[in-house]
Amino acid sequence: MTIAAILGGKGGSVLSVECEESVRDAVKRLAENKIGALPVTRGGRVVGIMSERDIVYCLAREGQAVLDWPVQRVMTAPAITVTADIPVLSALSMMSKRRIRHLPVVEGDRLVGIVSIGDLVAWRIARIEEEAEAMRAYIQSA
Repeated sequence: MTIAAILGGKGGSVLSVECEESVRDAVKRLAENKIGALPVTRGGRVVGIMSERDIVYCLAREGQAVLDWPVQRVMTAPAITVTADIPVLSALSMMSKRRIRHLPVVEGDRLVGIVSIGDLVAWRIARIEEEAEAMRAYIQSA
């Protein structure tokens, strides 16, 4: 199973923030949509990612003035991205090793989606439950 299957279940809509937008506007977008990160774009191309962690760490270091900074001063760059054709377990492994919770999905330079560790773990749990149910059915039929 690939990342494309996860995106298929989530739909094609993906929120992002331009690198020149203010952190305040990005925080508002995160809160309104109840999400933890936004891919940061410049001219439609992913140049970074801004997460709740990025904001909190920067606020702790620099104070509330951060809210008026452009997102590009707070984001993590470059963003670690994946393509839709990579296997879910490979993406999950990459996220664990890199200690990240969100992966922008790109096609060439174009942002096509984003997956969270929660999306991938939910997919994995569903597959394990399906396998367990198939095994129970098999055992009961023997």
